[in-house]
Amino acid sequence: VQLQASGGGLVQAGGSLRLSCAASTPILSNYHMGWFRQAPGKEREFVAALTWREGRTLYTDSVKGRVTISRDNAKNTVYLQMNSLKPEDTAVYYCVLRQNPNRTPLATSGAFFDFWGQGTLVTVSS
Repeated sequence: VQLQASGGGLVQAGGSLRLSCAASTPILSNYHMGWFRQAPGKEREFVAALTWREGRTLYTDSVKGRVTISRDNAKNTVYLQMNSLKPEDTAVYYCVLRQNPNRTPLATSGAFFDFWGQGTLVTVSS
């Protein structure tokens, strides 16, 4: 599976961006998709994820209320709508996919995700 992320860019604090991630193959119902990010000099961190079938979502606390993850089943694409952006949201954002053959709940550890996209840079200026 290849994941192609897009939508990053430079935005002022308080602005919005929508990231997109298209998968190269059909997304099966047991899959999970999500986003991680890595800021300069910091460790990679979980941002959000969803279950493909039900659309259940999970967010890290720092983005709750500002970020929405969603999917388009027909396009095999997951989105990350980011509003009220802050300078601390500046990072490379990575799209991820978990095949989840055992149908376990959403996870926040990168170790559970099987495929990673190339990353898209989001820069929020103050």
